[in-house]
Amino acid sequence: MQKQENDPRCGWCTSDPIYVKYHDEEWGKEVTDDPKMFEFLVLEGAQAGLSWLTILRRREGYRKAFANFNVKKVAKMTPEDVERLMQDAGIIRNRLKIESTITNAQHFLEIQKEFGSFCGYLKAFLPKGKPVVNRWKTLSQIPASSPLSDAISRDMKKRGFKFFGTTICYAHLQAVGYVNDHLEGCPFKHR
Repeated sequence: MQKQENDPRCGWCTSDPIYVKYHDEEWGKEVTDDPKMFEFLVLEGAQAGLSWLTILRRREGYRKAFANFNVKKVAKMTPEDVERLMQDAGIIRNRLKIESTITNAQHFLEIQKEFGSFCGYLKAFLPKGKPVVNRWKTLSQIPASSPLSDAISRDMKKRGFKFFGTTICYAHLQAVGYVNDHLEGCPFKHR
């Protein structure tokens, strides 16, 4: 769907109701709890190479497939679970992405143990532990990655995370509000 000309939202937000709801209620809002953080981690990994709208449309399928995004349950999934999920039309049936979700859940738990929370781990990379608020005026100014996403992605890769390169990491930081890239003039920039 096309964006309406008089719509003040960020330019990537089409008039699709799923996108509008996501933009207005979630994107760029600071996530402070690990369960929600894990949900976004799963969804961002699934998105690699696909449109975000494709993943948002399958969000409920992912919720069902991955135990309501319960990181402890996902971390214990078996090869049999992978085979079952490969038949699940409610998610993207990509073996590497499914397996990486399980592996990433295991590493997510390790980070929780080490840092107390995954949110705390990510915030340790932020300047003074606070979200970055950018002042972009146009979509073309928004980068696909940044030195911040480079550093986090590099550290997560060292820890064994999969499907979390710098571009996916940057999108994740935007989604969870650790990088606020709402355009100047967007009424949702500071909500």
